[in-house]
Amino acid sequence: MSLWKSFNQGIIKENPVLRLMIGLCPVLAVSNNAINALGMSVAVAFVLICSNAVVAMIRKTTPDEIRIPIFIIVISTFVTISDYVMNAFTPDLYAALGVFVPLIVVNCIILGRAEAFAYRNPVLNSILDGVGMSLGFALALISIGVIREVLGAGSVFGIALFNPAVAATIMVLPPGAFITIGVLMAALNKFENKVQ
Repeated sequence: MSLWKSFNQGIIKENPVLRLMIGLCPVLAVSNNAINALGMSVAVAFVLICSNAVVAMIRKTTPDEIRIPIFIIVISTFVTISDYVMNAFTPDLYAALGVFVPLIVVNCIILGRAEAFAYRNPVLNSILDGVGMSLGFALALISIGVIREVLGAGSVFGIALFNPAVAATIMVLPPGAFITIGVLMAALNKFENKVQ
């Protein structure tokens, strides 16, 4: 697989949130504002890129029968690093994201890319796949966070845009995440149909 394709496929064609519909648990839970969405995106990107690189490095020496437990150990190492760094340097964000940072260990995007891509491809391709998937995840998550925060709280990244009394509070509640994901999926489908 070419390096460009390894990088590019996760951004739109195989976007984990808007195309593959995986990793939705943190998307639905933490996308009520743009700051939380950005923080989760950075944590997932760190874990995905690093774990893809390590899995690709050890793929030829990893016994097929125990590859999944090994992947989970590799992933949990980077999740622990992310968890501790976030707790030390951004405690407010860490508190807002709560249990969803440690749950990155079992995020379908991370384990799925380790199994489906990094275990079968060289290191550079796997790193680029991690970067592309991370960008796709971040674009979707931050878009959802910005839309929900603007419509539901009248602000973006905590900066007030209009009086929150006229905001649609449902957008910062769980149904707002489903509505936003549906609208973004429809817009992406419409865009792709126009391009073809």
